[in-house]
Amino acid sequence: EKGQIYWSLTPYVTIFSDESSVFFPVDGSHWVNMKILLEELHAKGHSLTVIRASNSWYIPKKSDLYTSITIEIGEDVDNFFEVYLQDGQRRHSDLQLLKLDLGTWNVTSLVGKEPELLCEVEKYQVDNSQYDLVLTDPAMAPGVVLAKYLKLPLVLNVRWITSGEGHFVLAPSPLSYIPVPGSGLTDKMSFIQRIKNIFFYSIVLFQQKFLVGPVYDAMCDKYIDGGCDIISLLQEADIWLFRSDFVFEFSRPTMPNVVYIGGFQCKPAQPLPAELEEFVQSAGQHGVIIMTLGTLVNALPEEVTDEIASVFAKMPQKVIWRHKGKRPSTLGNNTLVVDWMPQKDLLGHPQTKVFVAHGGTNGVQEAIYYGVPVLGIPLFFDQYDNLLRLQERGAGQIIQLADVNGHNFEKALHKLLHQESYRQNMQRLSHLHRDQPITPMEQAVFWVEYVMRHKGAPHLRTEAYKMPWYSYYSLDVLLLLLSVVSALLLSIFAIFRCLCCQRRRKIKTKQS
Repeated sequence: EKGQIYWSLTPYVTIFSDESSVFFPVDGSHWVNMKILLEELHAKGHSLTVIRASNSWYIPKKSDLYTSITIEIGEDVDNFFEVYLQDGQRRHSDLQLLKLDLGTWNVTSLVGKEPELLCEVEKYQVDNSQYDLVLTDPAMAPGVVLAKYLKLPLVLNVRWITSGEGHFVLAPSPLSYIPVPGSGLTDKMSFIQRIKNIFFYSIVLFQQKFLVGPVYDAMCDKYIDGGCDIISLLQEADIWLFRSDFVFEFSRPTMPNVVYIGGFQCKPAQPLPAELEEFVQSAGQHGVIIMTLGTLVNALPEEVTDEIASVFAKMPQKVIWRHKGKRPSTLGNNTLVVDWMPQKDLLGHPQTKVFVAHGGTNGVQEAIYYGVPVLGIPLFFDQYDNLLRLQERGAGQIIQLADVNGHNFEKALHKLLHQESYRQNMQRLSHLHRDQPITPMEQAVFWVEYVMRHKGAPHLRTEAYKMPWYSYYSLDVLLLLLSVVSALLLSIFAIFRCLCCQRRRKIKTKQS
């Protein structure tokens, strides 16, 4: 018999059950990604209702997978991405990078303020007797508050939380070798880089405390008896389905309730449509380059687009480019411009030689799965850090948007095309990633249903989060031990001093 699940994604909220379910998703790559897991769970018999925004980009009102409830939410952030790209062209310093990153998080907190999720829950009379589980992506966290409100087990489908990368509130994270996202650092840091890493971590803490935290504190105060804070709610989650793995991520401490499902959306490539297959095969021995910038960006600034198109026009390879802006004036006959491409099927095609991408998590994981080296043009969010992990492993190259010109872009492309080490390194990562007893998707589904069967997984959670900071680091124990040792040393010193004084008195008595 199928169980009931309440699912939330960023702040996706979905209820799975035999009778009814509700789903509240956010747009962009989060929806594109999570829809795949939605399909898998739907195939196992769960019925879904999706709560969608009235101005949704990608989430259709009608679908065979679900029924939908459309609600009005606040502002659109289209403008932000255009401004961000223009600023990105002028980005050359760490200070400007930090400014842009803070702007990104301000958008995140703005979106987090908009959906009055729990008002909708009350409106539709949702209660915990109907459901068994809340599954949520906590990059924006109304779904996390909802789980507490309904007193249901919580599974997080996660890499990002309200204030950054999920590991930092979940597992020990020594800043000496664990880089903070946004810092542009690796796990091998010099002294100066460790100072920079601590500085960026302080910015993360500031954002959580003063920008993001108050948004959810107000929601907790309104709906949760006794109040709560969002970090504590995250730490109470039963299972973290982490959209990463250690083929991609730098090695670091973790916890028993973390299940790594990086690349869960990947499957063996399917045949291409006939016309696209014909175009790909026409490339002959030179192969194909594919380029896309993800779901949030349709096109780069016009001058950058023209530079890229002029380089593509000189290449012997064929090019498939997802581009929805103004047609570049320098476009060559070898370049096919499309509004949409079957990205995974193209990456899995033996003719594909290089993937030019923005470095989103989905695209990077798919490139690893299919073994295609990446030329990355990071734009915002986690993209630079994602691409940096590939570059460190010799499987990709990064070129900043501010540095994109004909010469630099052509030089980077030639390096990836003609230095065999890039493809060999990416193929090695692909073999490592695929060498698992069960697929990441099977793991994800198993652990969702595991929590449903056992009504939670508290035995996998650590109690460390409830300890005061001085107890967590055993400072109280250290203070006691130092006190005992100090008292012992002082006692020994006092005894020796006393003995010495007595001896001096005896010597003086004899002399007198």
